[in-house]
Amino acid sequence: MMKRKIIIDCDPGHDDAIAILVAAAHPGLELLAITTVAGNAELGKTTLNALKVCEIAKLSGVPVARGAGRPLVRDREAASEIHGDSGMDGPILPDPLLRETEEHAVDLIIRMLMESGGDITLVPVGPLTNIAMAIRREPRIVPKIQEIVLMGGGTFGNWTPAAEFNIWADAEAAQVVFGSGAPVTMIGLDATHQALATPEINERIMAIANPVAGFVGELLTFFGKTYKEFFDFDAPPVHDVCSVVYCIDPSVFDCRFLNVTVETRGELSYGMTLVDIHGVTGRPPNATVALGLDHGRLWDIIIGALSRYK
Repeated sequence: MMKRKIIIDCDPGHDDAIAILVAAAHPGLELLAITTVAGNAELGKTTLNALKVCEIAKLSGVPVARGAGRPLVRDREAASEIHGDSGMDGPILPDPLLRETEEHAVDLIIRMLMESGGDITLVPVGPLTNIAMAIRREPRIVPKIQEIVLMGGGTFGNWTPAAEFNIWADAEAAQVVFGSGAPVTMIGLDATHQALATPEINERIMAIANPVAGFVGELLTFFGKTYKEFFDFDAPPVHDVCSVVYCIDPSVFDCRFLNVTVETRGELSYGMTLVDIHGVTGRPPNATVALGLDHGRLWDIIIGALSRYK
């Protein structure tokens, strides 16, 4: 089976960390690079967290490139209420020996796409700033993108009543991505709120009994507490890893090809993804939208990947 080549663009982040670990271990994927962006925490912290995750997973051959430290237009805001001050509170990890590459994330994305045969999928699971900057700087990459499988958006919000955090954090960048003409798949809250790490799932993860699974268990323990406190969820949803699982097996998700537009001017609706489920606008579809998922198959893939670590 041909491995699907992916670049993960992320802002670790508890669920970002799990996404990286699953992508690195699954035999159906080839993780080419990890790029970082400000989002759950400021850029220095998200980059450090990405390096820590790479170290625990022994990913010395995967470049980690630092990207945008602020949104295209607006001021940066973090999600410390959910992810803690470090962006990945809970587990205690030593400072990594691995170092980031000197190449800027946007330059790396452009270079890898331009050198490719059109077989690289971008998997942005944080704000879309790096992806939008790459598209704006070098529009010739658009035909080279096999697919953009992003985590963000939905028919409802979580950071505001209208908006999901990743889109809200840089709606102007999201507008660029959805309007780029590249194939876009949106794995939003409609699907990811079904990806719950229930107590039964936690038991299966801890039964793996390797250091990576133990680390994931610690991540989910902290994440579960903040999700209960902030959102009153009985079990935390693992949003970002859903985009990685889609790259492994899209049939896990219930998807429709729909028009999605991003609100950038509303006082109360900034960052809203308007998903035209009923076709009332007459605008042509521009995104594959995940509206549901198979919980059992999702976790079988995640746990199977985590079991491959020693």
